[in-house]
Amino acid sequence: MAIADALPRKKPSLLRQLGPGLITGASDDDPGGIATYSQVGAQFGYQMLWTAWFLYPLMGGIQEICARIGRVTGHGIAGNIRRHHSPWLLYGTVALLLLANVINLGADIGAMGAALHLLIGGPMLLYAALFAIVSVLLQVFMHFESYTRVLKWLTLALFAYVGTAFAIRIDWGQVLHGFLVPTVIFRSDYLMGLVALFGTTISPYLFFWQASQEVETQRETPGEEALRKAPRQAPAQLQRIRIDTYVGMAFSNLIAFFIMLTAAATLHAHGGTQIQTATQAAEALRPVAGQFAFLLFSLGIIGTGLLAVPVLAGSAAYAVGEALKWPVGLARRPLEAKGFYGIIAAATFVGVGFDFLDINPIQALYLSAVLNGLVAVPIMVLMMRMAMRPKIMGRFVLPPRLLIVGWLATAVMAAAAVALILNWLA
Repeated sequence: MAIADALPRKKPSLLRQLGPGLITGASDDDPGGIATYSQVGAQFGYQMLWTAWFLYPLMGGIQEICARIGRVTGHGIAGNIRRHHSPWLLYGTVALLLLANVINLGADIGAMGAALHLLIGGPMLLYAALFAIVSVLLQVFMHFESYTRVLKWLTLALFAYVGTAFAIRIDWGQVLHGFLVPTVIFRSDYLMGLVALFGTTISPYLFFWQASQEVETQRETPGEEALRKAPRQAPAQLQRIRIDTYVGMAFSNLIAFFIMLTAAATLHAHGGTQIQTATQAAEALRPVAGQFAFLLFSLGIIGTGLLAVPVLAGSAAYAVGEALKWPVGLARRPLEAKGFYGIIAAATFVGVGFDFLDINPIQALYLSAVLNGLVAVPIMVLMMRMAMRPKIMGRFVLPPRLLIVGWLATAVMAAAAVALILNWLA
């Protein structure tokens, strides 16, 4: 036995255990998500605050499953689909993911440009293009470890929405009731609001990103291997994954809660129920909540966009690269992974190109939600089946807890997808 193996290892701090799960959870509160949370808060007040705790275990469970697949097998979601399923299923899934991500990228980058325009004036489209260029350059040329550290610190931008809530007057008794007592109104607009929340919270790009980040972190850490090859590493790694994932998803749902809360306490209370974009929500806050709340909300849109854009582009690149057997990974040099970085650049610039075509951002976000709902369910079914197979996971097949939570999350998303399709066709 090596001397290093015989020595007791110091337990890493909580901050050092946070990485892929924290970044994944925080990136879920992208400008498109902010628009959804603002809309349901403005339209229905405190009635949907309970979704924060309802969705938390479902989101946490499915993301833990994604992370386990990546860490156990040493391959991302697309890589595992390629190895164990038919090509048409692989390419169809990746194509839909890519389309949804590109549309989402355009909406998010456009919202960032609009937010900066609100703050300082000037050309909104130019700002959007600059945000796209900066994001691509950082992903291509910044060292992987430094870049993930930047993404981790960018999660702090989400606290702007906590600060916004405490900068306004709130009836905390009503908040507590809305949070603790689930309210379901069998009316089409309310049910579609719930569907939008489900689709915004549990999104396919999060699956691909977290699994691939687990693989990349393992490859870049000396001495670590896929758990199927190094089962002795499993107790520490699976515990880290659990902590990282559930802290990240708790953070995501906490911020969603505060965005809904802010919109309910200000916009809904003053009759502003038709808020459909993040920047529209920020602009509507100014006359009812003051300049400080407006400033925090607007800066939060930019901060969350800077975090979400690389996750959206990166998840698309991981999926395409693994499907086509390309070298993938943000730790690789640009010339070592030309296709991977090419997908990042192409997805980002095509997305921002939609902003120059004067496409309705509400229609773009709705289409993205529909595609995400369509893509999420088959991917979740595939992930659950892969995670249950000893041929793929070895001794690390899913325990009963994750089996129950994973299939429950899949059933909830299937219902949401059906509702989205029916509403789309109506």
